Amino acid sequence: MFPVLLAFAASVLAGAVAAVAGFGIGSLLTPLLAAELGTKLAVAAVSVPHFAGTALRLWLLRAHVDRRVLWGFGLTSGAGGLTGALLRSFVGGQALSVVFAVLLMFAGVSGLTGLSERMRFSGWLAWIAGAASGLLGGLVGNQGGIRSAAMLGFDVPKTAFVATATAAALMVDVARLPVYVATQGKEITHAWPVILNATVGVLIGTVVGGWTLRRVPDVLFRRVVSAIVFVLGVAMLRGGSRP
Repeated sequence: MFPVLLAFAASVLAGAVAAVAGFGIGSLLTPLLAAELGTKLAVAAVSVPHFAGTALRLWLLRAHVDRRVLWGFGLTSGAGGLTGALLRSFVGGQALSVVFAVLLMFAGVSGLTGLSERMRFSGWLAWIAGAASGLLGGLVGNQGGIRSAAMLGFDVPKTAFVATATAAALMVDVARLPVYVATQGKEITHAWPVILNATVGVLIGTVVGGWTLRRVPDVLFRRVVSAIVFVLGVAMLRGGSRP
């Protein structure tokens, strides 16, 4: 019997973390649901609460989206994430996970030490950063952390950071969700109790996290995001280094 209360609590936590950091739903829920549904179905199942939470978060923060960053980074990030997801089956995942885990850890350390505050992306570099972060994220199945790691190089306040990262994430969701429904619609339908439970939890967490976001100072926010990125890198390194 799937631990319903555990899944619900984890979903609330995932929604709250994503509301504060701009990512985290997939990173927290996919491993948990994979234990019950298998990794392939878990990725598709999590995309439903991920879409719901991301859409709600974007609605709540819509006025704070930095359109300059979104058009120069978000669009290419979404396109790169979708491309990476499509290419994933043709590329060895273990080595990539290790490489990208190291990149995440470096980004996290850079944010914690202040190095990322001296890094700036503009013009064509913003497009490359967006495409690269999206592509690498799609390949390893963890685009949120990598996208946010790259976005740490932009000089935007915390609310604009989360809002813009959310808008980019929603672009990826809109592109990938129909693919999952077309290829795994039957399996997703059978898993509806788990998906509904996770969706409700994520929505509640999103509202709670949005309230918390307004009370986090900008400097502390960047340190928190950097710390989460670093921890995700360590977790990915541990998972990717296993035979």
